[in-house]
Amino acid sequence: MENKNDRKGAIKKLKLLTFGSKSNVDIFRAKLDEGFKTVFLPNGVERTEYKYGNTECDVLAPEIYASNRVMLYIHGGSFVGGSRAAYASFCASLATKCFCRVVVPEYRLAPAFPFPAANEDIQNVFKSLFTEEQIACSLNAEKGEKPQMPEIIIAADSSAAPIACSLIFNLRERYRTCIKQVILFSPWLDVSECSKLIQTKKISDEVMSGDVLRKSSSVYTYESNTKSPMVSPLLAGDESLQNFPPVFIQMGEKEILLDDAREFASNLRSTGNECELDIWPDMMFMFQMADEYLHESHLALDKVGKVVTEGTAGKAAVQIENKPKLEHSLRSEA
Repeated sequence: MENKNDRKGAIKKLKLLTFGSKSNVDIFRAKLDEGFKTVFLPNGVERTEYKYGNTECDVLAPEIYASNRVMLYIHGGSFVGGSRAAYASFCASLATKCFCRVVVPEYRLAPAFPFPAANEDIQNVFKSLFTEEQIACSLNAEKGEKPQMPEIIIAADSSAAPIACSLIFNLRERYRTCIKQVILFSPWLDVSECSKLIQTKKISDEVMSGDVLRKSSSVYTYESNTKSPMVSPLLAGDESLQNFPPVFIQMGEKEILLDDAREFASNLRSTGNECELDIWPDMMFMFQMADEYLHESHLALDKVGKVVTEGTAGKAAVQIENKPKLEHSLRSEA
């Protein structure tokens, strides 16, 4: 198959996700929404609005989905941007690939609502969603049969990864056991002052930079908070990582964030958890959201679909290097 990738177009679009020292909050938000929002959702996915835990959410439902499976998607945007509208198309594609409904909350953003506002919103959304899913499973159970437990997937990208990890760190066991999978795209895992990416001023890749991490985190919270695992999950101790749900991290080979992801995967493995690190050669930060420019974007979401529908049992801390030959062999199966 002829490679028709437009790398320059992809990079230009993906840079809209990054908030740096020269960015203005209002302009950044407007350009991000304008660059990613769409009028029509792909694959016949239906969008409805619903309020979970007093937070407005989009619920994206594909034509076919598992009734007891739902994904809570926490959008990125450098802590200060992103919205349901901007992520609707991407999350609709995820819904189709994973055969599940996807709930996308419109949580509060910095700087007007700094840490821990977003964490509180997401925790309330999760508990409300869990309760409703548990009731639905009970109502759908055949008479005399034990109800199925809800199957919840937590997914997040970039700056939302700490929010997702914070949610899990704070959950009681009865909630945690219903989380089948944690999916992280190009996660920010350490925005503390001791981070090499923060300390080295000129470090960058085609999309991300240390400047973006510094500026975004400074708007999100005080520097003294950045060493908290709730903000920098890479710094979480063994106790916090105990009984963490299976994790699937997908990112590009060229990302400056990759070393942190490898270390986080190692930390999860050392505490007895499953973690699959899925690295795509020659790809950049959040390449999955540039599907009109990159063929790999579609293949990567196919892979996520297989992980959600088939699981990662027996793949503790496995690192997958995707080769070009996979282009024609990856297929989603319900």
